[in-house]
Amino acid sequence: MTEGQGRARKVRKVRRRVGWTRDPQGVRRNILDVARREFARKGLAGARVDEIAALTSTSKRMIYYYFGDKQGLYVAVLEEAYQAIRQFEAELQLASLPPVEAMERLVGASFDYHADHPEFVRLVMVENIHDAQHLKKSATIHDLNVTALATLQAIYERGVAAGLFRKGLQPLDLFLTLSALTFYNVSNRATIAQVLRHDMGEGEARAARRAAVIDAVLAMLRV
Repeated sequence: MTEGQGRARKVRKVRRRVGWTRDPQGVRRNILDVARREFARKGLAGARVDEIAALTSTSKRMIYYYFGDKQGLYVAVLEEAYQAIRQFEAELQLASLPPVEAMERLVGASFDYHADHPEFVRLVMVENIHDAQHLKKSATIHDLNVTALATLQAIYERGVAAGLFRKGLQPLDLFLTLSALTFYNVSNRATIAQVLRHDMGEGEARAARRAAVIDAVLAMLRV
């Protein structure tokens, strides 16, 4: 290592230490942002804490300080990912809309969220490879996702009461159908493009698929 490289390394260490002491939440945020990208790209096994630290404004030691170990960091990334999509749904203000319009907005917005956040889809795919064993370690993810069912149930019950939606459906069935349709457009984009020469993420194709997904969910609901 040259003298100049040594000085640069010391400067980076000082900046990291100052950043941690002045803005610990900002440092934690930075770690999670980088880790989310790395876990989504490389999976749990492929992502390395050394590489994550090198891409952040902090150190490997501080990553362990905040999250305990690599699996603790991965669980924190999953929790944040689920919290983000549930928060997004909460901000749609669906309760103020008529039931059909509320369902259209929820399905369309869910479709857009998955398309605009492919890292979330990849993280869910990674966790399914691991049989959701890390989700089981989270004390918050189950409660976060209960709200998604409650949102669907509230819209559905209003639609039934208004004579617009047919009776007898379960919120869980609605949630699974909506999730499957919005998730697939991202999770299988690469394989469909290769096998069928059809890019589901391309502008016109995405818009057409979005409309088809909304129609499919409403067809399931209508009297």
